[in-house]
Amino acid sequence: MHSYLPFEKPVIELKEKITELKSFTEEKDIDLSTEITKLEERLEQLENDIYGNLQPWQRVQIARHSERPTTLDYIGELFTDFLEMHGDRLYGDDEAVVGGIARYKGIPVTVIGHQRGKDTKENLRRNFGMPHPEGYRKALRLMKQAEKFSRPVVTFIDTKGAFPGKAAEERGQSEAIARNLAEMAGLKVPVICLVIGEGGSGGALGLGVGNYIHMLENSTYSVISPEGASSILWKDGSFAQQASETMRITAPDLKELGVIDEMVPEVRGGAHKDLKQQAAYMDDVLERSLHTLRNQTAEQLVQQRWEKYKQIGQTTGESAVSSGD
Repeated sequence: MHSYLPFEKPVIELKEKITELKSFTEEKDIDLSTEITKLEERLEQLENDIYGNLQPWQRVQIARHSERPTTLDYIGELFTDFLEMHGDRLYGDDEAVVGGIARYKGIPVTVIGHQRGKDTKENLRRNFGMPHPEGYRKALRLMKQAEKFSRPVVTFIDTKGAFPGKAAEERGQSEAIARNLAEMAGLKVPVICLVIGEGGSGGALGLGVGNYIHMLENSTYSVISPEGASSILWKDGSFAQQASETMRITAPDLKELGVIDEMVPEVRGGAHKDLKQQAAYMDDVLERSLHTLRNQTAEQLVQQRWEKYKQIGQTTGESAVSSGD
């Protein structure tokens, strides 16, 4: 049984009731099929009501779920022959970022992503998925290697943000992220980015400049966390739910705003409910994207990337402010 979020309690209780009745039927040899059918119909309706109308804060909670699949989970499902590479050749290896070479349906690719843990021990090892500068430099090393050997790059984004500690700043955190932004913009190979959990601040952007940016339905992508925005706007972090509703950080909002290219549907209740099915949804989007980009020249890829980011944030029509106003 997966751990559940507060808003899922009615669904979990009803599922437990159905399981209880089925066990009772088997043990006592009493026909309760009519009652069970009615409860299952009610469960279907309840799940549609809850999961079909998720609010921004509920999506934030799902994106942060401790059992949500990580980069390594998806690599295991989507790719073959994965060979992880380590180190930035400057300082050391950052386990908050994983990367290496693999095959996708026989095509050699470079895969890079943020990696968080699923328990305390692994989170400490992975620094809770918050990279140091060497993590971004490792990622850039692998991207430039991919460019040298004409391999497409696939990145998975899942971080609260880059690590804000003193040591990270001393080793050039902001410079490492800025360099990644500049270098990714000019890579002469296809770059596909997938937001699979939390896409937080510059820590996410350091792996997020691509020809296509896709986002799982219950992921978030924002310049700051709802708690951080709440602290700034209301001087109180307890207004995170209200902040999440105004920030437009969820996949449906960002698709509408043109920040992402495609919203990848999730398994009902969240990606953690069924990894294999979720990977199948992602596989469909990834295959289509890669097929389109592999038909473009290096110059076309760079130009497409430039046009894509140039259009983000533009306004048209009555909402635009003319230079004469």
